[in-house]
Amino acid sequence: MKKAKTAADALALEAIPNIGPAVAGYLREVGIQKPMDLVGQDPYVLFQQLCGQNGVNYDPCLLDTFIAATRFMAGDPPQPWYRYTKERQKALKTS
Repeated sequence: MKKAKTAADALALEAIPNIGPAVAGYLREVGIQKPMDLVGQDPYVLFQQLCGQNGVNYDPCLLDTFIAATRFMAGDPPQPWYRYTKERQKALKTS
């Protein structure tokens, strides 16, 4: 699927940069059905919700991807998911 250049261009979850079928599936599991559903969402809360409802400690890189997606839908330019790793580590005080 062609990736959106702006949030307004994202008509499907898979059109958001960094989001493929698997991550789109995780987002759907927490109630995110379309890209605009990500606007105003806290990626940390979405990640915790996913982990809690499935009883799985997902790789924190998935959280980085959630951060990238929510920021993109908030109007930030597309960034690779790993651009948010240090931010996540600082926020969660992990390495």
